[in-house]
Amino acid sequence: MPRRTTPLARLRTALLAPALALGATLGLAAAPAEAAVWNTCDQWGNSDLGGYTLYNNIWGAGAGSQCVWANSGTNWGVWANHPDTGGIKSYPNAKKTVNKRISAFTTLTSSYNVTVPSSGAFNSSYDIWDTDYDYEIMLWVNDTGAVGALGDYQGTAGLGGHTWRVYKGKVPHADGSHHDVFSFLRTSDSTSGTVNILPILKWIKDTKGWMGDETIGDVQFGFEITSSSGGKDFRANSLTINAS
Repeated sequence: MPRRTTPLARLRTALLAPALALGATLGLAAAPAEAAVWNTCDQWGNSDLGGYTLYNNIWGAGAGSQCVWANSGTNWGVWANHPDTGGIKSYPNAKKTVNKRISAFTTLTSSYNVTVPSSGAFNSSYDIWDTDYDYEIMLWVNDTGAVGALGDYQGTAGLGGHTWRVYKGKVPHADGSHHDVFSFLRTSDSTSGTVNILPILKWIKDTKGWMGDETIGDVQFGFEITSSSGGKDFRANSLTINAS
């Protein structure tokens, strides 16, 4: 479950900075030559490109080096060399801000086309948040290696053009509070397709009653990486998020 790159998140991971700085310098050479528009190896590096915000977002303990490059907000990639240990290390992603109540949407769809490694431990996923960050909705379109969803298994559901295994859980915070996370794992891996996100949100709200008519703020898509030992490439060949 990806973390937000807030000041609090930066404070929690401040002890990682020296190791990351060295690793990032080594990783920069691995960024592809086509990264003409923007690239960074900074832990919290980010850039606004054509209505999308790109984040490097190295947040987990024990992380290695990672660099992100972009030709645009919808064509970008990551080189990551994270050790083969447990725990999520990073969630490099592209974000689009939509800021609309679920009931006010007429359309919320996304198309993706990715190239991912054949080994390592990671998932390619959407991470969707309400504006208060009380609810997190994850949609995994593929996963590899020793990764799994947080929470309890709720069964399968055919929604948004895909069939998913559904999990429901809570993420504790340091101050004693928590946020709810609903994870949808595609029953077979896919590297390209279209997801109709709105019916998934309505199913959570109306059919299950797990949340109210929340204002959806961020729709992110990226790679949640647990391990990529030796250095591996992840590419979002194309990505579109459409909201109205």
